[in-house]
Amino acid sequence: MTGTHQTRVALVTGANRGIGYETCRQLAEAGLRVVLTARDLTAGRQAAEQLARAGGDVRVEQLDVTDPDSVETLRQRLDGDGVPVDILVNNAGLYITTPLLSIDESDLLAAVQVNVLGAWRTTRAFVPGMRQRRWGRVVNVSTGYAHLASQAPAAGAYGFAKTALNALTRMTAAEAGPHVKVNCMSPGWVATRMGGSAAPTSIADGADTAVWLATLPDDGPTDGFYYQRNRIPW
Repeated sequence: MTGTHQTRVALVTGANRGIGYETCRQLAEAGLRVVLTARDLTAGRQAAEQLARAGGDVRVEQLDVTDPDSVETLRQRLDGDGVPVDILVNNAGLYITTPLLSIDESDLLAAVQVNVLGAWRTTRAFVPGMRQRRWGRVVNVSTGYAHLASQAPAAGAYGFAKTALNALTRMTAAEAGPHVKVNCMSPGWVATRMGGSAAPTSIADGADTAVWLATLPDDGPTDGFYYQRNRIPW
């Protein structure tokens, strides 16, 4: 696919509320075509209708990133409709902060399923097409709890899983080639349902770096970890 970013198609996971929804809103406002995905299709439809009323070009799809069949079915459906995914924002997340030495294995596996394997499944499904078309952007929504540069990751199972997501980002960037920019970002402490009303960062500001990375120019960075559009240590 050629042309300006206004013609690109962006798929956002976990997008019926919070940072995912706001990322969709900002991308649609910028003129991109948006595929808003949600595990709960009813909630996804309600979110997409709000964006459509504001003039956005939005398509809603049901997607459970923990289900390989759900991911593959969506890929086939979009391919069949001639909808290329040029931008993938892996936003779906599960916030389990139980420390690793006390968490039940089932809860740890649930955190990994959503935060790591979910992103891997969508990346595996859509990045080959980006590479073939020689243009793509992948944004993995991580957290400041996940960097290893100066201290151990925090927030228990959540930090553990997001640290693995950062590793996935680096490995995908190496495999995807120069035309597909693969980065991850920390939105900070955001006033979402997950972050709570006391959080100092607005949802709009929390989504800003994801939108910036999703619309990078051809000479933009890859294989980076960002906060407020600034590169931060891994």
